Amino acid sequence: MMHFDWLARHAERTPDKLALVDVDGGLELSYRQFNERANRLATYLVDTLGLRRGDRIAVLAKNSAAYYELYWACGKTGVILAALNWRLAVPELAYLVSDAAPKLLAYDSEFADAAEALQDGYDFEHAMRLIGETAADLTYEQALEVGDPAGVPLPELPYTDTWAILYTSGTTGRPKGAKVTYGNCFYNAVGMGRAMDLTSQDINLTMLPAFHSGGIGLYAFPVWHAGGTIVVMRNFDPEEMLRLIEKWQATVIILVPPMYLMLEQTGLIDKYDVSSIRAWTSGGSPLPVSLVERYQAKGIIIRQGFGMTETGPTVFLITQQDAVRKAGSVGKPVLHTDVCIKDREGNMLGPNEVGELCIRGNITSGYWNNEAATGDAIVDGWLHSGDAAKYDDEGFYYIVDRWKDMYISGGENVYPAEVEQVIYQHEAIAEVAVIGVPHPKWQETGRAIVALKEGHSLTEGDLIAFCDGKLARYKIPKSVVFVDALPRNDIGKVVKRDLKEMFGEPVTE
Repeated sequence: MMHFDWLARHAERTPDKLALVDVDGGLELSYRQFNERANRLATYLVDTLGLRRGDRIAVLAKNSAAYYELYWACGKTGVILAALNWRLAVPELAYLVSDAAPKLLAYDSEFADAAEALQDGYDFEHAMRLIGETAADLTYEQALEVGDPAGVPLPELPYTDTWAILYTSGTTGRPKGAKVTYGNCFYNAVGMGRAMDLTSQDINLTMLPAFHSGGIGLYAFPVWHAGGTIVVMRNFDPEEMLRLIEKWQATVIILVPPMYLMLEQTGLIDKYDVSSIRAWTSGGSPLPVSLVERYQAKGIIIRQGFGMTETGPTVFLITQQDAVRKAGSVGKPVLHTDVCIKDREGNMLGPNEVGELCIRGNITSGYWNNEAATGDAIVDGWLHSGDAAKYDDEGFYYIVDRWKDMYISGGENVYPAEVEQVIYQHEAIAEVAVIGVPHPKWQETGRAIVALKEGHSLTEGDLIAFCDGKLARYKIPKSVVFVDALPRNDIGKVVKRDLKEMFGEPVTE
């Protein structure tokens, strides 16, 4: 199949429909305006800069209309967008740049120092400032003035061509550049459209960063595919989010677990009218069931899902009617995605058996410049997720933990996420992560790293006693470390590698 320009089609069919609101930039763009700006940028990339299908541009910027226009300009030309995580240090960014080998660096002036350092170390052919003032480099608005609103002829772009390179979070080492194809984006839009019943009347408030798969796949591209509206926040702020939901009457939203925790802690949910939201969704990592239940008590049903950079991103999303009955489940696979559970020998497992989640269908074509990693991850057409999972007798799936985070205590497998769910039930707990540490007798035992809510106190003995009777004895952590906050990556996942380096010393008897 070939890629078609959805944006241009909506600009023809519903030209005056609101497509994009850039809150911080003060822009409200109809589909006609959005498409014309993307066309101008596309002609600038091709006719002025001489970029061609397969060339890369690197983007170091926060969410804005310009960022999404760059995505669509690439989609109209075959140029590949390499999204850079602005939270990274310059040496980390330099590694991504050397991997992607882009011809153009597009950046916010907020990151001008990093952009200058990157240009000192890498020979970009061109640089362009998207937002803010800077003395050097062409500005984005100047590029739009040069470009032609009629655009360029759409090249033949098969669904297997790469639209973007999104770098994995790197919780296990160097980030890998997952190739996101045109087919990945299309099939995710179709799958999410069906799972969410998206229509042109939907309004999504987007705050996940555009360098992350959630920033384009949940729900920007699916909502645009349906002809709806995206309201873009540059930064996440709980109260500002509530204000914007009320102002724009947003209908669908996704937050990662730390955002739901922050939102709850503000105590402001009841002060704003959020009744327009018909679907609160979550991804990134499993939500504590106790937190889900507290939201349910407020009348907010959170639909949990699961996805990966390598899967477009959506794999699972539970329905609204099953979200309460199957609390803790991520539901069933979305359209165009197949899954199975395998043991370490590659055998298929049945209901209620824990193994590795494997996925086929809408998956990445591989990692950029990394055939070895591609071969390790995709075996016989199945993407090995690295997540321990299971499904019940009704076919509902549960993410148990990261496969590599499981530890063995006294010959028994222990999944830290199960222990963390119990600890989260304690009223003093703000955050918790459990790791396995060496033990002279039991091989490994659990150690809980805990951050307390403000105004609460707790001792190691108190927490261990709290777990007694709620968990098998071998699952109860034998030690507790108290910290101010847990280290997290750009999508809110706890970086357990860092915790093991900081707090993984063996137990001594």
